[in-house]
Amino acid sequence: YSLFALARSFLEKPERYEVRLTAESESPLYQLGENGAVVFDREFLEQSAFRLAHEDFYKIEITLAEPIKGNFSNVARCRSSGTLLGPTNHHNYQPQLRGLYEQRFSRRMSFADYQRQIEIVTDPALVEQWKEQTRKIVTYTTVREETSSTFNSAADAEQHFRQNYLPGLLRSAQEVTITGVHSRRLPDRALHRAIEDAWTRETRSPSEIMQELAGRFREAGLHIFRHRRGMLFVTSIRVRAFVHDQAGVSPSVNAILETLTATPGITRKELAEKLLVDLANEEAERAKLALASNMHWLISEGYVIEFNDGSLDLPKGKAKKENVVETAVSAASDDSAATAKDEKELVGSTESRPAESRQDEVVAPAMNTEGETGD
Repeated sequence: YSLFALARSFLEKPERYEVRLTAESESPLYQLGENGAVVFDREFLEQSAFRLAHEDFYKIEITLAEPIKGNFSNVARCRSSGTLLGPTNHHNYQPQLRGLYEQRFSRRMSFADYQRQIEIVTDPALVEQWKEQTRKIVTYTTVREETSSTFNSAADAEQHFRQNYLPGLLRSAQEVTITGVHSRRLPDRALHRAIEDAWTRETRSPSEIMQELAGRFREAGLHIFRHRRGMLFVTSIRVRAFVHDQAGVSPSVNAILETLTATPGITRKELAEKLLVDLANEEAERAKLALASNMHWLISEGYVIEFNDGSLDLPKGKAKKENVVETAVSAASDDSAATAKDEKELVGSTESRPAESRQDEVVAPAMNTEGETGD
């Protein structure tokens, strides 16, 4: 199996990898609980904590009340999100306005600027849509207390959350490890961009994951070898060049080796088509069995390599040990060219590498005064 392809396969789905975030000393990371959101800005995390973690502490139930009474000719609407906030003179307008701002727009603009994003619409259909939305009554019931408490509004539940749960959830750290899935859902835009950039670089040239995999495979008793323009492969069989005296080898084995030398990369079927020609039925059957037996022996002994795509090849002769290791990997449009550059440094560099969990490391840059990362 190609080590390059295996490394990329880990990056294809976030369920297959973890991300290690390392902050600079002057700008620690803040996390909500052991497995919660990670951000740069403590104030933002405090403001957003209830929205991010309320499902872990409260059972949420939604019921429908009677339709709201009264005649309303217009409702306020957020231009950016399309959220209907109700008439500006309705008692729930200000709490909804402030809540939407804190949840989605507080990091982008001031509250005064956000208020200028609000428009008044008179469409009767939108008024009816808002009236239908107001029928929904959401209750929050605690799930971590011996005697449960129920709150009839998000504001009351959030106040309870801040008093009873939030102080024990906030923590600072210089290094945080999160799942790949979690890394795709971080509320902090600066961290999200840093992770996306690191993922893009590693996908293009997965040298770090390849290095980690090579070490882990060796610990598991597998073998790493170089082939095809310096690309690295992993196998359970130690590959080695065939060095036996041809005089002591059967003609059928010699024929296999000569054919693979002349036409590397062919499949078993193509090999059989080249070797089993002009044979009678009974003789052809015996030759097929002999070919299968010889191939089994050659592959199990490491004299022939069978790649996962079905192609066959012979191992390279023993090369001189390299003393100079290339450390820079350029992103090439041709995957195989980039792969060869990546893999030159891996065969020897992982021999003494300690076992650690597979993680992509993102060094989190320091924030500027506005809470965004510096360039």
